Amino acid sequence: MAAAPVAAGSGAGRGRRSAATVAAWGGWGGRPRPGNILLQLRQGQLTGRGLVRAVQFTETFLTERDKQSKWSGIPQLLLKLHTTSHLHSDFVECQNILKLLVEILMRPTISIRGQKLKISDEMSKDCLSILYNTCVCTEGVTKRLAEKNDFVIFLFTLMTSKKTFLQTATLIEDILGVKKEMIRLDEVPNLSSLVSNFDQQQLANFCRILAVTISEMDTGNDDKHTLLAKNAQQKKSLSLGPSAAEINQAALLSIPGFVERLCKLATRKVSESTGTASFLQELEEWYTWLDNALVLDALMRVANEESEHNQGASEENGLPHTSARTQLPQSMKIMHEIMYKLEVLYVLCVLLMGRQRNQVHRMIAEFKLIPGLNNLFDKLIWRKHSASALVLHGHNQNCDCSPDITLKIQFLRLLQSFSDHHENKYLLLNNQELNELSAISLKANIPEVEAVLNTDRSLVCDGKRGLLTRLLQVMKKEPAESSFRFWQARAVESFLRGTTSYADQMFLLKRGLLEHILYCIVDSECKSRDVLQSYFDLLGELMKFNVDAFKRFNKYINTDAKFQVFLKQINSSLVDSNMLVRCVTLSLDRFENQVDMKVAEVLSECRLLAYISQVPTQMSFLFRLINIIHVQTLTQENVSCLNTSLVILMLARRKERLPLYLRLLQRMEHSKKYPGFLLNNFHNLLRFWQQHYLHKDKDSTCLENSSCISFSYWKETVSILLNPDRQSPSALVSYIEEPYMDIDRDFTEE
Repeated sequence: MAAAPVAAGSGAGRGRRSAATVAAWGGWGGRPRPGNILLQLRQGQLTGRGLVRAVQFTETFLTERDKQSKWSGIPQLLLKLHTTSHLHSDFVECQNILKLLVEILMRPTISIRGQKLKISDEMSKDCLSILYNTCVCTEGVTKRLAEKNDFVIFLFTLMTSKKTFLQTATLIEDILGVKKEMIRLDEVPNLSSLVSNFDQQQLANFCRILAVTISEMDTGNDDKHTLLAKNAQQKKSLSLGPSAAEINQAALLSIPGFVERLCKLATRKVSESTGTASFLQELEEWYTWLDNALVLDALMRVANEESEHNQGASEENGLPHTSARTQLPQSMKIMHEIMYKLEVLYVLCVLLMGRQRNQVHRMIAEFKLIPGLNNLFDKLIWRKHSASALVLHGHNQNCDCSPDITLKIQFLRLLQSFSDHHENKYLLLNNQELNELSAISLKANIPEVEAVLNTDRSLVCDGKRGLLTRLLQVMKKEPAESSFRFWQARAVESFLRGTTSYADQMFLLKRGLLEHILYCIVDSECKSRDVLQSYFDLLGELMKFNVDAFKRFNKYINTDAKFQVFLKQINSSLVDSNMLVRCVTLSLDRFENQVDMKVAEVLSECRLLAYISQVPTQMSFLFRLINIIHVQTLTQENVSCLNTSLVILMLARRKERLPLYLRLLQRMEHSKKYPGFLLNNFHNLLRFWQQHYLHKDKDSTCLENSSCISFSYWKETVSILLNPDRQSPSALVSYIEEPYMDIDRDFTEE
């Protein structure tokens, strides 16, 4: 869901910076001179190493200076921390000193006779730096801080000051990354006021924290986790009420203007992102984004290249040279904006998949997120790499570690979530393309799609091409080995999912999508299972019930050799291709019941339809589909195999051939020398199907819309198959011999 699916901003690993990174930070301003104590102390703040000179001061001197400057005993604590933080030193003593530092930091929350103590921003900043560097360098400290919930909540209040915001946000991110229980944002004092007062840069940084607080900590939504585990978790959640992530999402959506500001951040141009921040402020913010020293090295390489280029141009033109230390290179500003956007898009994507999906959809449409992303598509989201594009050492430009790559994947995930089973998907088109959909319906003499008629034309994409068309263009140019192919296919497929629309299909067919998919499956002989699955799913949605699509298929797959390659890809993994098998089977059933010359021509000529129409082919698919899944191994990814097997049997039932198909399955069992093993398994799968789907409205609606078979017919067919009467010719138990009967297994996680 998704590479994964890539989730920007989850876990502590993303926010953790190694000691090497912190040390590398000193490279920005050059090496400090050994004799300069002030620079050495500053270096100590950033690297943790410059304190060696500081601790050479006597304790008497530090105590005296502490009295004069009111440093609250911090210098002496640092001295003790230094002496207790060596290898084999007393870790308990080290923790006690850190506890004192935390107490100093939290003094504003302590009241004495009605008056709260005050602590300066500079002192807070220093305490935060010490805590953060200790977390980086000392194992276990972050976890101990995460256990103090009141301290974590208190840290949020320090973000009200711009001077301490970055240090606070960085520390919070690391702490939340290891915290066992998710923090509740509704416990943060004055959350709405806090977030509303953030400037746009602060809000973008805050999204890194939000990414942790609004994502479900349990990974039960992952395709690889069993449906048994997910169902158990859902039952538990119903008894416990909304999860912390759901509460946090609701808290954010209640903040006035929150989603609007996220949309503005996601769609602003790089030229609009440069504010009045000084160079040093910009550098400090960059520091919080650097995940490792390799990133810093890459950025410095880019900066040096641009600096040398600018210097050469200035010397040729006799113009004064602007130092690289007073102006960030444009490439770094672009990368900065990319890093902002991927965090913001992740938050929007999570909100789109949450309980308030319709509310978020309405706001995203109103604030014109989609047209804004369309305007950024060529220049930022899918921009061409320059020779100096940011690439980590030892990686390449197509590596998933690249911020450019992560932004693209996050963008595609957002499109997938936005389009999936929602009428707002037509905002991905421009006015001209919407008119094209209407013209397709008119020419085919079919009613125009109601959602197209209801689309607010003021909210759609502008320019010559809409976002969907732009996506198709880059999809067709994508290299064979590209990791984007999976996400691109998923995003386009989500536009087609739901009730089948002939106009939507023709819109994509006219742009050569079917030929591109077949080229990737057959001619390039794609090996990636994930990409193949996404292409098969997309091909199924594109061809379902569409005679023109089958004609195009037959025109492209015009030799037996090509057809055999196609079948080989289908049969290599039914988990990946079963959705296509289902769509072709459903289409065949509809075509056989139509009286039309065009349909009759396709039925007589199309190799694929002829292949699927054969009973031995259907039985082979049915046997394998049932055999590769079991109740304990069912996931969101492979449960489609169960539903495809049901589609084959439902269509057989319509033709009064259900007993024939069950008898053939029994014979195939005996031929494999394992009587009962398949039908027992199928019986258990159908029992689970009843438990799973009869309590989930969304899943049942999806089944009905995608198959054009009423859900009541699905339920009736399953009930007939599970009939305990051994005299019923359509009951599974009638075909399982008594000695091999094993149909009453308990559904428990093994």
